[in-house]
Amino acid sequence: MNRRQFIKHTGLISLGMSCTPLFAANSSLILPSPEARSLKLKNLHTGEKVNTTYWEKGEYLVDGLAEIYFLMRDHRANQVAAMDLTLLDELHRIQQTLEVEKEIYLVSGYRSPETNKDLRKNTEGVAKHSFHMQGRALDFRIPGVSNKYLHKATLAVSDGGVGYYRQSGFIHLDTGRQRSWIR
Repeated sequence: MNRRQFIKHTGLISLGMSCTPLFAANSSLILPSPEARSLKLKNLHTGEKVNTTYWEKGEYLVDGLAEIYFLMRDHRANQVAAMDLTLLDELHRIQQTLEVEKEIYLVSGYRSPETNKDLRKNTEGVAKHSFHMQGRALDFRIPGVSNKYLHKATLAVSDGGVGYYRQSGFIHLDTGRQRSWIR
């Protein structure tokens, strides 16, 4: 099933109507006010790519968000969840801060509780109550940008959690309380 079929069959557009708080702009965000916010993403597990505008002229765009949510789905369980808009805005700010137009490589986005439980059994550092299960966290890297530099840029723009996983080669970003760690 492709993204267009997914949107049509699951009624993701109606999700926008029933989840008003997720689609409402957070007025407390201090962001530059470009005409549009776009993300260029690649899911490293599925190979899928998205280059979409998700915000334009003061409004979040349901079609762009649906593309991002689908790409960030739990590919193991094939479950899609709405991602925290603050998380997407922070990812966009990181991209703007670094002044890069390269794809952001998604290592992990949404995780179902079952997937998170399985990962905890086999992987060190997976939190029992991970923000990934709430659509409030993602793990990423940007090719051509050192993770050390990416970590510093992420710390500079994030109001949430930022983790630097040196050996695994990615940065964790979440919308929980502000904190940071290196593993």
